[in-house]
Amino acid sequence: MLNRFPLWKYLLIASILLVGFIYSAPNLYPDDPAIQIRGQSVALTITDSDMQRAESALKAAGIAVKAVGVTKQGGMLRLMDKADQLPARDLIARALGDEYVVALNLAPTTPDWLRSLGASPMKLGLDLSGGVHFLLEVDMDKAVSARVKVYEGEVKSQLRKERLRYRSMPQQGDSIQLGFADPDQLGKARDLILKTFTDFAVTVVERDGKSILTLALTPAKLTEIREYSIKQNLTTVRNRVNELGVSEPLVQRQGANRIVVELPGVQDTAAAKGILGKTANLEFRLEADRDAAKAATESFEFRDARRPPVDLERGLIITGDKVTDAQASFDENGRPQVNIRLDGHGGDLMNRATRNNVGRSMAVIFIEQKPVTRYVKQTVNGVEKEVAVTVFKEEKAIISLATIQSALGNSFRITGLDGPGESSELALLLRAGGLAAPMHFAEERTIGPSLGAENIELGIKASLWGFFFVSLFIMLIYKFFGGLATVALGFNMVLLLALMSMFGATLTLPGIAGIVLTMGMAVDANVLIFSRIREEISNGMSVQRAIHEGFDRAISAIIDGNLTTLLVGGILFAMGTGPIKGFAVTLSLGIITSMFTAVFVTRAMVNLIFGSRHFKKLWI
Repeated sequence: MLNRFPLWKYLLIASILLVGFIYSAPNLYPDDPAIQIRGQSVALTITDSDMQRAESALKAAGIAVKAVGVTKQGGMLRLMDKADQLPARDLIARALGDEYVVALNLAPTTPDWLRSLGASPMKLGLDLSGGVHFLLEVDMDKAVSARVKVYEGEVKSQLRKERLRYRSMPQQGDSIQLGFADPDQLGKARDLILKTFTDFAVTVVERDGKSILTLALTPAKLTEIREYSIKQNLTTVRNRVNELGVSEPLVQRQGANRIVVELPGVQDTAAAKGILGKTANLEFRLEADRDAAKAATESFEFRDARRPPVDLERGLIITGDKVTDAQASFDENGRPQVNIRLDGHGGDLMNRATRNNVGRSMAVIFIEQKPVTRYVKQTVNGVEKEVAVTVFKEEKAIISLATIQSALGNSFRITGLDGPGESSELALLLRAGGLAAPMHFAEERTIGPSLGAENIELGIKASLWGFFFVSLFIMLIYKFFGGLATVALGFNMVLLLALMSMFGATLTLPGIAGIVLTMGMAVDANVLIFSRIREEISNGMSVQRAIHEGFDRAISAIIDGNLTTLLVGGILFAMGTGPIKGFAVTLSLGIITSMFTAVFVTRAMVNLIFGSRHFKKLWI
């Protein structure tokens, strides 16, 4: 018979549709609004008592809690109402204190049997599900200060190399100060600095009978440092987000010193906040000589409180922004370490500093910006409330102090870490890119949860109305065959949702537009087939032959038309960003599923109904 499929083909089509139903099914289970809790430090483990404190704080405020649980990733409290997320977060943060990261999240409700098959719902973009918005502010003053310290170390190294005697003086603003007792030494030092360092405006002032050489960064260099800092931090944040595997994030610069980060969908936002908020950086300094002047040294505590403080030189060898790669591992004694690789300039600076100081000790300083929250009373809309005010305290502590055995280059290792968790975290932070300047959270909020719900509602309505009118049109024109096309269109939507869920695609509002467009394109393929069948019947061809020729002769036109659109979708995906890319993904996957349903599913249904029977007339 002309219009019969072998059994294996029917089974294959049925299997594909079954897989489609299974992997689209998780989208029927909406996520629970949730609050996630983690420790600021990897050493801090979330316990049941922590979760009881958090739950008690919510119950005292009248916020309903659906479920409480503790996993390896931290604690999770599921809420009944999404509107309770923001007040719940504030209450828990106050109850637990600054040692904990409290963040907004969405908790999946997909049944275990679906999860066991690897089925999960589609990720929704910020415009549909809402998400977390972070506004990070870069401290430009500290960026300049850190760069001045590096320059100060290079200047002093050059002066010592030329055996020019100077007196170290405290840094004044963005300027380096060096005291000279001998005018001849002063003149030589001034000439050397002007020749070697072109980024400074050099002046000489007399103060208390002493000659002071002042090196101030030029305005052009200050602008360059600030621009580099924001760009380096922007790259670092992007890399850190990529390390977290966040899907379809938005990371972009805002103004002169701010970075916007938006994380949509079901992601570990507590981990994201923890990693993004970590302004961990490194400083490499030489231990000060015993007879060094007080003005030339700084005293630092060890992270291990059992060790006494150590005086280090004020001048920096390098900072963490010179790190290009970092991997956690263990030394020969099984202790955690981080293997560091520097860029070319960083390697040169490290080599220059260590080859002239073999036998001296070099310290690695770990720098963190830790939040400190205070609660102050403010009047809001005529009502006095306690408002949380977060300030950030910089903590510097030595994690490693080791004797320089030989000149170091681009590669070396850091030891003295608390454990594998800390070494892994430090490696991740440095691998993602060192920060050129500290950052703090200027703002954290959810993006449009109500707007997202409204967009979902309107998107579903648009899709349903689109489905209705397309189905009505094709059934009016092609009668029973139009009904078959409508069934195939339903299968097409199921397969599209399944593919998007399986590939981890993020659905946005433009993506919904792509779904509605896909409906029209799917029906368009059926229109080509049914029109061809009508043509063949009007030309006097038998019903069975007309069906066969209608499908076979329309396939080439369907494939050609869809491939050209698929090519455009690929270009949009490659060249576009954000919503444009989301639209391209939905459109491209929709083209693939529509070709399958039009050519194979519709054909299978037609063959099952008409293939083994004799018809003189078709309802088409």
